Amino acid sequence: MVTYLLSSGPHDPIGPAARGPVLVAFLVFIGLALLWVFTLATHDDHPERLYIADRSLSPVCNGFAMAGEQISVLTLFATTGAIALFGYDGYASAVDSVIALGLLLLLAQKIRDSGRYTLGDLFSLRASGAAPRIAAAVVTLAITLPMLVLQLRAGGIIVAMLIGMSTDAAQVLCTVLMGGLVIFFAAVTDLKGTSRMHVVKVVLTLVTLAVLVVLSLRRFSWDAGSLLSAAVDKSAAPDDYLGPGLWAHISSLVPLNMISDHIVQILGAVAMPHLILRVAASRTGRSARRSMSIAGGLTGAYFLLLIATGFAAAAVAGGRGIGMVDPNGQASPVLLASHVLPDGSTTRVALITAVACVAFLVVLTTVTSVMFAAAVSLAHDVFARAEGSRATGRQVRALRPAIVALGVLGLTLSAVAHRYSVEFLAIFSMSVAASCVAPVLVYSFFWQGFNRRGLLWCVYGGLLLCTVLTLFSPTVSGSAYALLPGVNFNWYPFRTPGLISVPAAFLLGRLGVLKGAGSCPAPSAVNSLDAPRR
Repeated sequence: MVTYLLSSGPHDPIGPAARGPVLVAFLVFIGLALLWVFTLATHDDHPERLYIADRSLSPVCNGFAMAGEQISVLTLFATTGAIALFGYDGYASAVDSVIALGLLLLLAQKIRDSGRYTLGDLFSLRASGAAPRIAAAVVTLAITLPMLVLQLRAGGIIVAMLIGMSTDAAQVLCTVLMGGLVIFFAAVTDLKGTSRMHVVKVVLTLVTLAVLVVLSLRRFSWDAGSLLSAAVDKSAAPDDYLGPGLWAHISSLVPLNMISDHIVQILGAVAMPHLILRVAASRTGRSARRSMSIAGGLTGAYFLLLIATGFAAAAVAGGRGIGMVDPNGQASPVLLASHVLPDGSTTRVALITAVACVAFLVVLTTVTSVMFAAAVSLAHDVFARAEGSRATGRQVRALRPAIVALGVLGLTLSAVAHRYSVEFLAIFSMSVAASCVAPVLVYSFFWQGFNRRGLLWCVYGGLLLCTVLTLFSPTVSGSAYALLPGVNFNWYPFRTPGLISVPAAFLLGRLGVLKGAGSCPAPSAVNSLDAPRR
């Protein structure tokens, strides 16, 4: 389940007394983080050392970094808010993310043993020529640009909320400032540098969430049952809180809507370009599997803490109180940190500051990973291909401008879309990954007869279906949460296109192969599956 982002209404969960110390401590943390960024800056001119750390990451380090990729603004704040307000429906989305890592574990060794690290490389496993790489670049941009807009926009609103700046102009300013820091970080570091930041983020996030949960349990005499009962009693709909369908986004056709959401969430998370890049950074195929196992354990712990934090926020701050501050609940972690300890205490200031620092690290690392993967795809698959083996220098020269261009574009779109409901962007991004990338990976690794025509039919057919079905879904028109709530042309009844687009993409891939049955995959492309590269 993909949840709607923070609204742009006024938020003041901290209070004027604590805001000064929180703001000072937060700015000090940002300064220290930027100093660390300078130490992580790299001037390496070798593509594989920049893109995949020369495949030198240990299983533990890469496992922590992979878990860090799951800790995004959307999961940390949106999932917690969905659980706090809508109970079961928010909990289901957390489970989907853990299942997705389990599926990625099945593909991790094959991805690493193939020796490829971009979608263009993977798309070329059984299809030669420039067309598969161009298709991969188109799909990568279709996935990453919406994610950049969402993460930057949400990060700016969260920072504005934490420092007590509630006006639209102030929130846009925070978005621009935060985005500028992220673009700078992404432009000077490499995969190894971002991996170190992810490790710190994982530790800090897990510790902060654990402290929130422990303090909440203490308020209820260490009785988890009492905490859950309080969450139900203080929710907007106590009778429906622990059952499906409370979330307003899926109130109609609940079973089919939920199935479609689960398909998109699980398959989309498996096929994200920045996750594939990280899997490829493992030393060996077995190391990739071990990294995924470690990431799975850490991610499971993270989502368990998220679920507990969501219920704790509902029990301590109250579902109605959270909804009054933010109708989608994304302020719930900050509200919990603000309410779980008495006003005026130093510990309360420290706890709110910790949540603010976690939010900054989450935005910094998540947006950097998404932006870096997209820039690597452009540099490796598009800009440098025309010159063949002599394109190494051109790849490195193209990487930094590509990062800056993507960052500026995403930041501009985030500022422009600030006052609009952009839930459809998250749905579109995940749907494209689920419909255009996941089927190609499955066919490429497990079907020797898969060829260029099948790949192109699968990719472009899936992309067309995602675009059309999202455009005519309730997330664009005809509902209170739509991009255009005042008009209604949503003839497609489901929130996500996955129920149609994913099976159709698999079918199109099959039909494309049958249509071109007389043509065989290039021998060099097929043999590359059986001859793992470094």
